[in-house]
Amino acid sequence: MTKKIAWITDTAPLLDKAFIKKHEVHILPLNIVFEEGAFKETIDMTHDEFYDKLRVAKHHPKTSQPAIGEMVALYEKLKKEGYDCAVAIHVSSELSGTFHSSQSASLMADFQVYSIDSKIGSYPMVKMIEIGQDMVDKGHDVKEVVAYIETMAKNSELSFIPSSLNQLHKSGRVSGTQTFLSNLLNIKVVISFDHGKVVMKEKVRADKRARKYVTNLLRSDMDKASVPEVAVINCNNTKDAENWKEELLLEFPNLSVLVLPLSACVGVHAGEGTTGLSWVKY
Repeated sequence: MTKKIAWITDTAPLLDKAFIKKHEVHILPLNIVFEEGAFKETIDMTHDEFYDKLRVAKHHPKTSQPAIGEMVALYEKLKKEGYDCAVAIHVSSELSGTFHSSQSASLMADFQVYSIDSKIGSYPMVKMIEIGQDMVDKGHDVKEVVAYIETMAKNSELSFIPSSLNQLHKSGRVSGTQTFLSNLLNIKVVISFDHGKVVMKEKVRADKRARKYVTNLLRSDMDKASVPEVAVINCNNTKDAENWKEELLLEFPNLSVLVLPLSACVGVHAGEGTTGLSWVKY
């Protein structure tokens, strides 16, 4: 008998409304905490409103995971609606406690939830949902699907270039001296996910060299594996993202290239103007 499976994620992949409706995904919003209180991403404020607030905030905002009570309530609701289980794909457990809370909430609600640590955020999480659902539709057992998605997590890449180190300094990720010298000398840093952790990969002079470094990471993976699609990701910087897309298509005319916004929770730390690339190796 085919199981009735619910699909759940948070706002790290920043799914658009059409995708959510088509794939019937249940969203547990991450929170952005300003001085006046917490705001649920995509629910309590738009992206434009977030960046407007970020520019004038006297105190640097923080981010927080969905309340475990919200998870329990969702799981209990799904159980009452006749779902046999759920697959919950969450942002890297190195950045948020959402994944671990999902496991605890599953026990509290007495509902089977296959919680998956994506070890990343953004575009790869979108592909995990798409491919996972396609596998279910083709008759694969849910445990097979979960195992494949966990393999995808190991083969997902995301590297980004903050426009400046100002936001990283405000959130305590880099020192004031590093920020000052970076701005003075136009030094750009490349930040990547490494086994779920965010690490500083490289420091280079100027945006063009930083983009070249990240593109070289993509090129290297394309030489070793199948990479049919790449996402140019950005924090409220569609113009530069579109330019990067055009550069990629000139070199890789058969590559599918998307331009996708990053979660506001990334914007809290990386800052407005950030751009990057993300892909999955098959």
